[in-house]
Amino acid sequence: MRTPESDGDIPGQDKPSSSVRSMNSVLNTLRVFEEVALRQPIGVSDLARATEIPKSSVQRCLVTLQQAGWLKVVDPERARWGVTMKALTLGLRSAGEQDLREVAGPVIKRLAADTDETVLLGVRDGEDYVIVAREDTTQVVRVVQEVGARVPLRATSAGVAIMARLNQTEVDDLLQRDLREFAQSPVPDAGELRQEIALTTERGYALNGSSSWYRPQVASIGAAITDAAGQPVGGLTLSVPAMRFDRARETAWAPMVIAAADEISRLLSSA
Repeated sequence: MRTPESDGDIPGQDKPSSSVRSMNSVLNTLRVFEEVALRQPIGVSDLARATEIPKSSVQRCLVTLQQAGWLKVVDPERARWGVTMKALTLGLRSAGEQDLREVAGPVIKRLAADTDETVLLGVRDGEDYVIVAREDTTQVVRVVQEVGARVPLRATSAGVAIMARLNQTEVDDLLQRDLREFAQSPVPDAGELRQEIALTTERGYALNGSSSWYRPQVASIGAAITDAAGQPVGGLTLSVPAMRFDRARETAWAPMVIAAADEISRLLSSA
């Protein structure tokens, strides 16, 4: 008599395929999380196209990540998703940037109160700039930027302020990046950016005037935050609707932004 084993009909032989399905589910969930972190705010259709995962599977991944506390709906009207502070805090802690948010908190609150405009705190991550904290204006018309948003250094005033503190080789490498994601936006070319970096070095802050570099109708003043060795690790941005920005406000606000960034740098160095 043949045993089940002799026929190759091994009990539990479907377990490998079940394990593969489970692994694929985990990998899909991680891919969805990564895409949300990179592209937030983003909807299901865009996620499905970016990951090449069916929309129904993407939706299940989103719900799973929401239940675990990693993702949230940041734009209910358009059903757009973003990462939660749980994900951001864990990333900052593992990268050693949690201290920056803690020491900068009171300073950015004060700057937002003194100017009544939105203040953004960010850190450098390679070629990119990541927003890690925000203090909003009390005014109805305001600049909205999600915490966790990631943009190229060269597309932000704070990023340019950081680049002004780097050596020439690093700057050259950063300027070689192709900004296809901003093809329809007026991001300065390499020549214009070199001029702005030189001006930033001279005056101590970067300026994105009334014609936005990548966000229409947004102006900003950015300054670099440095560590104990004087290396730029982050930046501070005063972000203003272009309708409220003019030369007089630049003259008044720029020293305040520089002073706040310098204060955070000192606090970070002594932390």
